[in-house]
Amino acid sequence: MKKFLAILISLCMLFSLTAFAEGGSGGGGTPPSGGNGGPGGEGGGFGGNTAPGGSTSSFEYTAATEITSADEQADQTYASETVDESALIVNTSDAVTITNPTVTKSGDSNGGDNCNFYGLNAALLVMGGSTTTITGGTITSDASGANGVFSYGGNGGQNGAAGDGTTVVISDTTITTTGQGSGGIMTTGGGVTYAYNLTVETSGGSSAPIRTDRGGGTVVVDGGSYTSNGLGSPAIYSTADITVKNAALISNLSEGVCIEGVNSIVLENCDMTANNTQCNGNATFYDTIMIYQSMSGDADSGTSAFTMTGGSLTSLNGHMFHVTNTHAVITLSGVALNNEGSDVIISVCDDGWSGASNTCELIAKAQSLNGTILVGDNSTLTLTLSENSTFEGCVSGEITNAKGATVSSEVGTVNVTLDSTSTWTLTADTYVTSFNGDAANVIGNGYTLYVDGVALQGTR
Repeated sequence: MKKFLAILISLCMLFSLTAFAEGGSGGGGTPPSGGNGGPGGEGGGFGGNTAPGGSTSSFEYTAATEITSADEQADQTYASETVDESALIVNTSDAVTITNPTVTKSGDSNGGDNCNFYGLNAALLVMGGSTTTITGGTITSDASGANGVFSYGGNGGQNGAAGDGTTVVISDTTITTTGQGSGGIMTTGGGVTYAYNLTVETSGGSSAPIRTDRGGGTVVVDGGSYTSNGLGSPAIYSTADITVKNAALISNLSEGVCIEGVNSIVLENCDMTANNTQCNGNATFYDTIMIYQSMSGDADSGTSAFTMTGGSLTSLNGHMFHVTNTHAVITLSGVALNNEGSDVIISVCDDGWSGASNTCELIAKAQSLNGTILVGDNSTLTLTLSENSTFEGCVSGEITNAKGATVSSEVGTVNVTLDSTSTWTLTADTYVTSFNGDAANVIGNGYTLYVDGVALQGTR
């Protein structure tokens, strides 16, 4: 007999997101377009945080199986075919251990943001402050609004607030989701997720394999593979602090990464490949790393951070980095950058959101950069090269988006710093606002660097 969790959640004025879904320029939900965040649907941005059906003011969790006290279970099957019912809910402050589970979930949800923010209809939901350890097994979701494994920290979606201690530790598990708004591992409300050597594949829109939403939390991933196939579904959608090490990250339609607001992603020794071929939601650019603010409420405004050390980043289409409507700090160190779809390293400019400035600090340490940097006429970029970094390329303000519309025709504010070990080889005449370093470290290559309108003297 199915058990019911008599937990009524009162939600205050839930927002219906219209930015991205998870993938892409939107996030948090939705990358640049619907609901989830960014360009496509994750939270106000790309991914489309709003699952089918919109949001409701209250709901009651139900589960085919529930665990409400300390427990250890092995080799069990948990299944649900019922709308808005999880196959398994863990709701306790006690420690729970689940080994080699088989979890299956079908039954599309009409719960809207309740699926994205609070875990309604998830295949496996952990809440209540439990530390739940999951080892091995398979988790399969074939429904809309049915995230695979959901860690809900209980803070009611308050961005930046501490959660109740809910922690999911999951390793060596295969997670597969096919529906809309169905991420692989999902963390919200201040929850915590530690994931080791997972195999995660998602196919629906707004369904990032590594996904967060309103209220954020902490996510640490080490090892494994994470693949997305849907629109508005980056490999990682961040409205939280996410660290990923030693993993393979693949996005076959959307951005590889979307960060919304004052949140961060750190990649260490990861190999990421993205083929963003469709714009989602408000997004008007193709890109691989999208950093933005949708103003949807899924993420507080502030400085976004993307840090990548070692590994490789392959962009099969569009700009490698794109920053809009936020302040972003991008730090690269020893990353093999392969831009096969464009020569644009980064674009900092207007896109489909407004309310903040387009400002970026690009920091290269022991890093090779090759290509064009685009900075819109109302935007700012600070470029710092150090520790034997090289930049072969130019800066331009002539920007056309993927829809063919002119975004900018003149370069904005660009400040460049080269340390004594780093060099810049020009590939076109370039205009910057300020230059800090030895002019001899600029290799003219037949072109001229203009600083505040005056040709820099002493270049090679």
